[in-house]
Amino acid sequence: MTEFLAVGDRRIAVERRTGRQPGLFWLGGFRSDMTGSKALALDRFGAQHGLAVTRFDYSGHGQTGGDFDLGTISRWLEEALAVFETTGGPQIVIGSSMGGWLALLLIRELRRRSASRVMGLVLIAPATDMTELMLAQMAKKYRTLLLKQGYVDEPSEYSPDPYRITLSLIEDGRQHLMLGRIIETGCPVTILQGARDKDVPKEHALKLVQHIVNDPVTFALVPDGDHRLSREQDIALLERTIEGLLVD
Repeated sequence: MTEFLAVGDRRIAVERRTGRQPGLFWLGGFRSDMTGSKALALDRFGAQHGLAVTRFDYSGHGQTGGDFDLGTISRWLEEALAVFETTGGPQIVIGSSMGGWLALLLIRELRRRSASRVMGLVLIAPATDMTELMLAQMAKKYRTLLLKQGYVDEPSEYSPDPYRITLSLIEDGRQHLMLGRIIETGCPVTILQGARDKDVPKEHALKLVQHIVNDPVTFALVPDGDHRLSREQDIALLERTIEGLLVD
């Protein structure tokens, strides 16, 4: 049953599977929701292994709803922290695309509070500093329009409708940039990356690896993988990765 958690003026939809620890904590991507193929596969994996699983929708996404255009990294990080605080015991955090960036920001804030219970990170095509990546990949005409009207509607191969990118999202993202300094996680990190990913190129993911110098990092490149990494074989790789953390 879906429960709702109050975070500021938002009611965040949360799906929770009870089970043993370590729990699995899911952070979805930009415009994704907790009923996506990887999120549901994670829930099934939790059921098969008797593990607790926590999934939720950011504001402006899925069952949480609300105005997507109000979304910022600060806002979604606040929601992720609030939902994480409702979990108990050690957690394995799995973040996909933007969720990979939020996972790193989440653990940074938890470590700042000396309250991290994260025993492992699994990052799927992590879009670290996503807002700067978006801007770099944006056509010049769209960048001009973004500055002029405060938003731009870009075509997307994932939806028949364009994706709206707001200037507030880009500007807020600059408060949370991680690349350019050492990233401390305090736990093992596994990165699953598709070699054919056009949205988060493998070079961008490798740049992240170079910033995690004090924690063990495993980088798994899927030669024919795209950004979503949601095929049957990709899901199997994700499950093997989590199983490896459970054994450790």
